[in-house]
Parts: sequence; structure tokens; C-alpha cells
Amino acid sequence: MKPLNLIALLFFLGGSVWAFTRSDRAVREVQDGYFAAMSPFLRSGSKLESKAHAFRQETRHSKELEVELTAVRSSLGRLAMIESRFRELEHENERLRHALDYKKATHFNVVAAQVIRRQPTTWWQTVDIDAGEESGIGTQLAVLSNEGLVGKIDRIYKEQNRSSVLLLTDEKCQVSAKVEGSPEVGILSGQRGRFDGNPLLRLRFLSTDAALHQGQKVFTTGRGGIFQPNILLGTIDSVEKGALDSEALVRPAVNFADPGTVFVVLSADP
Repeated sequence: MKPLNLIALLFFLGGSVWAFTRSDRAVREVQDGYFAAMSPFLRSGSKLESKAHAFRQETRHSKELEVELTAVRSSLGRLAMIESRFRELEHENERLRHALDYKKATHFNVVAAQVIRRQPTTWWQTVDIDAGEESGIGTQLAVLSNEGLVGKIDRIYKEQNRSSVLLLTDEKCQVSAKVEGSPEVGILSGQRGRFDGNPLLRLRFLSTDAALHQGQKVFTTGRGGIFQPNILLGTIDSVEKGALDSEALVRPAVNFADPGTVFVVLSADP
């Protein structure tokens, strides 16, 4: 635009503004027109501002809820740990109570111990217990639970005050046994390769016409000088008759999957 035209336009606009402002009515008309034109934009801006404020409030509230949720989850985690520990202590207290009751009831002089080590490859053969020479324990001593015969001590770790127990489920642990309510006497031992569930024991050298039935109890005879007489070994599960003798499968009285507290017999009270 040429300078002269620009100057003329400025004078025109200035005159128009002066003319309008000379009259209150004109000023009001200009103001009304301005607000009428700007009103939609002002209302829209107000709504946007309200929405923005509401969004900020919701965001702040969500963050507060997130913090509270994290705190609640943390509290639940701590409560779960406390409950788990409480269950462990309750279980341990139950075991100790049974152990104390057993020590009071038995006529043997025993030392209580806990299973502290077990190898997967020898799960049904041996376990280690937390009592040894310092507790007066030696090899070839009977090991019991409040359910029945567990096995015998076969090794002492002198420097660690612990012992190894040869379990009744090992075929090398052989016990002279008798069947309740019958004249049958035989040799009880574990079976090789029986790893599915709680394994059955084998009672051999029974008579060919052994009249046994499922559920009959099997006890130690006391022969051999290691195991005291009348210790529960298990119950008859089935009988297999042969040409020269019979054999029976015996379900152990002890839960060998988890023996719990065991007792080493130091001597039998007179």
C-alpha cells in the first residue's frame, strides 16, 4: 500500500472511532456488538476451563487413590507374611506339644530331634537330625515318632552334633516283626525303587498258609537287640502266598514324607 493511502486509511479509522465515541449510544452499540461476537468464545473458554479444572481434580484424586492402593497392598502383603508365620509357629507348637506328650507317655528314655536335612536321591533311605554325640546318641539306636518306628541311627557327625537315620523304608533296615492276632513272625524291610507316594514295606518269611487280613497291625518282636518290642510298624495291606513261604505288603504307621519330630531311644526304662 502507498504511504498516502495508508495515511488516509488511518485518518478514516481515527475519525470513525472519534465519531462513535462522541455518542454513548454508539459506544454501547460497539460494546454490545463486541460482546455478542465474543460471547460464544467466552462461554466455550469457560467450559474448557471448568473441564480442565475438573480433570486436574480427578487426576489429583486418582493419584491419591493410587497412593492409598499401594499402601493397602503393602499392608496386605505384611498381613499375609504375619499370617504365614503365625501358621508356622502354630504348627511348630503343635509338634512340640505332641513331642512333650509322647516323652511323658513313653516308657523309653528318649532324646527329641528334628529332621534338618534330606537328599532327593535318598529321600526314602536316610534323613539327618539335629542331635548327635553331645546328646548321648550313638549308632544302632532306634528312632521313633509318636506314630511308630522311624528307623535307626547309622552315622554320627561328631563335629556338627547331628546324626543320620537309616529309615525303615530302606531295604537295608531289617526288623524282626510279628502280626497282631496271629502266630506269624517275619522280617520287615523297605523295598527298592518304591518312590511313588509313601512306599509300602515288605514282610517276608511268613508261613505258606498265613491267615492274615488287611488292617492287622504289625509290631516289633524285640529280637536282635536294636529295636525294643511292641513298637508299631504298620498295618497289613495285602498278602502274597508262595510255594515255600508267604509275603505281605505293610503300610507304614509313620508318614515318611514328613516324619516331623523324632525320638532317639537311649534306653528302655526298667
